[in-house]
Amino acid sequence: MIKLYSYFRSSAAYRVRIALNLKALPYESIPVHLLNNGGEQHSAHYESINPIKLVPSLVDSEQIFTQSLAIMEYLEEAYPDTTSLLPEEVNVRANIRAISQMIACDIHPVNNLRVLQYLNKQLDIDETHRNDWYRHWITVGFDALEKVLAKQPGKFCIGDTPTMADCCLIPQIYNAKRFNVHLDDYPHILSVEASCKELPAFIQAEPEKQPDMA
Repeated sequence: MIKLYSYFRSSAAYRVRIALNLKALPYESIPVHLLNNGGEQHSAHYESINPIKLVPSLVDSEQIFTQSLAIMEYLEEAYPDTTSLLPEEVNVRANIRAISQMIACDIHPVNNLRVLQYLNKQLDIDETHRNDWYRHWITVGFDALEKVLAKQPGKFCIGDTPTMADCCLIPQIYNAKRFNVHLDDYPHILSVEASCKELPAFIQAEPEKQPDMA
């Protein structure tokens, strides 16, 4: 069985949980708590699995895969008979990857837990200004993403079926709400969220549904 090293609130792990659910692939969730005991991702055992000490990590047939986008691409190629997260049309696939990377490469990295911890501990940034930082980068990203989605037809990020882009967007919306980002200016983003919320694959992947929910 597939094993997923995950943390309930990690947006990167959340993406992969959605993808696994959409593809109806059973998996064992192995919690890696990013805060307990200084962060379990820093243990020697986990470092042997993922040297950069981030989640998620996915183990399949004794092979270890890291980085959420690469994992989703792997699942797409390794399990071609399951629900596809990347349609066949090459231009559509490119647009899905672009939206996914806007979120996973432009918005998320500057708001990752280790970045926030560095702001607090090494740069002595207080919580108020740290949260301002977080909201700023989500807003910059969502301003651009809203314009992209406005040009795309369909219920989801692209088209009328969920793709890898939706797997990336929903966790980022979750983070935005956690940090009180005002979303009223993003009707297209909220419309996609509403469509995703109707699907069990997204519901079952929610942080509150995970066994390691604190």
